[in-house]
Amino acid sequence: MDETSANDPAPSRARKSPSAFRTISEVATDLDVPQHVLRFWETKFPQLKPLKRGGGRRYYRPEDVLLLQRVRDLLYRDGYTIKGVQRLLRDGTRDTKEEAKPAAPSMPESVETEDTTHKDVEPPAAPVFEPAAPPAPAGLSTAQREELEAIRAELVALRDHLKNAAA
Repeated sequence: MDETSANDPAPSRARKSPSAFRTISEVATDLDVPQHVLRFWETKFPQLKPLKRGGGRRYYRPEDVLLLQRVRDLLYRDGYTIKGVQRLLRDGTRDTKEEAKPAAPSMPESVETEDTTHKDVEPPAAPVFEPAAPPAPAGLSTAQREELEAIRAELVALRDHLKNAAA
């Protein structure tokens, strides 16, 4: 028995080739992102179109995985908002980075100053340190709005967790 096989745990599954399709669980594990976040991103980024087989099972192409990695990095590492990443992917530039980024947490006076807030937008239910969420689309039920807020809160918590892990 050689030394490397004694130290490494046995892999639970064989390694796929880079050109192989991947299931949502494989992509979620590789990107360290929950599966429901990947499904949410599919609703926000029309460029993500995994192949769906019988029973709705998703298979991600290699280019889908690369796009998901880019979305994850832009959201969690670079601090873009969903809307900012949408604009960036649509336009193909990084010129909108400053306006797409959330407000820096070190500027609490912008949160406290009433003159800078928009009167027609409800304040987010989230704590002050979170970026302001865009208003929910019209026509959503109360349950859908609550679910959307829960997803937003989870995304913020996940982003904060990743920032703390990187620090």
